[in-house]
Amino acid sequence: MTTYDVLLHVSRTRARVAGRKRAVTIGLALAALLAFCLSLSVGDFTISLLRVLPAVFGAGERGEVFVVQSLRLPRALLAVLVGAAFGMSGAVFQSLARNPLASPDILGITAGGSLTAVMGLTLLGLSGLPLSLAATAGALITAGLIYTFAYRRGMSSYRLVLVGIGVGAVATALTQFFWTRAHAHDAASVALWLSGSLNGRGWENIEPVVLMLLVLIPGTLALGKQLNVLELGDDSATAVGVPVQRARLVLLIAGVALAGAGIGAAGPVAFVAFVSAPVARRLSRSPGPALLPAALTGSVLVCVADLIGRTALSSSEVSVGVITGIAGAPYLLWLLATTNSSGQGD
Repeated sequence: MTTYDVLLHVSRTRARVAGRKRAVTIGLALAALLAFCLSLSVGDFTISLLRVLPAVFGAGERGEVFVVQSLRLPRALLAVLVGAAFGMSGAVFQSLARNPLASPDILGITAGGSLTAVMGLTLLGLSGLPLSLAATAGALITAGLIYTFAYRRGMSSYRLVLVGIGVGAVATALTQFFWTRAHAHDAASVALWLSGSLNGRGWENIEPVVLMLLVLIPGTLALGKQLNVLELGDDSATAVGVPVQRARLVLLIAGVALAGAGIGAAGPVAFVAFVSAPVARRLSRSPGPALLPAALTGSVLVCVADLIGRTALSSSEVSVGVITGIAGAPYLLWLLATTNSSGQGD
C-alpha cells in the first residue's frame, strides 16, 4: 500500500467519523427538543404537541399560554440547561483522567459544591446567582484538594478516583452536619435540594445558569481540540505544542464550573455527568471527548427523568435526581464489575 493510499484511507475514515458525529449531534438535538416539548405538553392539563411551541411564543388559547409560559417553561428550560452542564462536565473530567469513573459525582466534586451551597442556604440564605457561585467555589476548592492529594510525581487516574471518593465522603458528612443544624424550614428546603430537584423552579432560577453557561459552554467547546490531544498522553500533547499543565488546569476549571452551575440550579442531580459522556461516545463512535453530544445527552436525560418524576405518581412528584439515580446506579455497578474483571486501573 502506497503512502497516497494510506493518506486517502485516513482521510476517508476521518470524514466518516466526523459525518457520524454530526448526524448523532443533530439526532440528539432533535431528541432534546422532543423531550423539551413533551415536558411542556404533559401534565395535569395536557396540551397538544402541535400547540406547545406556539404557546411558548404567546400564541393560542390564554389558558394554554399561561400553563406553558408560567408553569412549565422555566422548569423545562432549566432541565435542558442543567443536563447540558452536567453532561459536558462529565465529558471533560472523564477525558482529562482517561477513566470512565472520573466524573464529578464519583470524584467528590459534586459533594464539595453541595457542601458550600448548603452552607449558603442555611447560614446565609443565598439563592439565585450567589448560590450558583457558592456551589462553583466549593466545587473548585474540592477539585484543588483532590488534585493536591492525588498528585505524586504525576497523576494516576486510579489514585484520583480513590482520593476523590474520600474527599467526597468528608464533604457529604459535613453537608449532613449543616443540614441537621438548620432550622426546620431550611432543613426541608435543603432535603429537597439535595435530592436533585426541579420542583418549584421559576424564571428567577434560569438567569444564573444561563449567564454561566453562555461563557462556559462556548469556552469549553473552544478547548475541545486541546482535550482531544491530551487524551493521547502528556508526551504526545507536548510534542504537538500543547502546554499540557496550563491546558489541563483551564479544562479542569471549566469542568468544575460547569458542574457548579448545575449544582447551584438544581442540586446534585445524580449520575447525569457520569452517564452522558459514555452514551454520547458510544452513539457517535468517536474516540474524542464528544463534548456537544454529551451535553445534549445530559439534556435529554434530565428532561425525560423530570417528566417521569412529575407524572409517574399521581399523588406526588419524584425529584429528578431520584429518577436519574435509579437509572444510573445499574450502569455504575456494571462498569465496576467489568473494570474489575478486565483488570483495568492504574
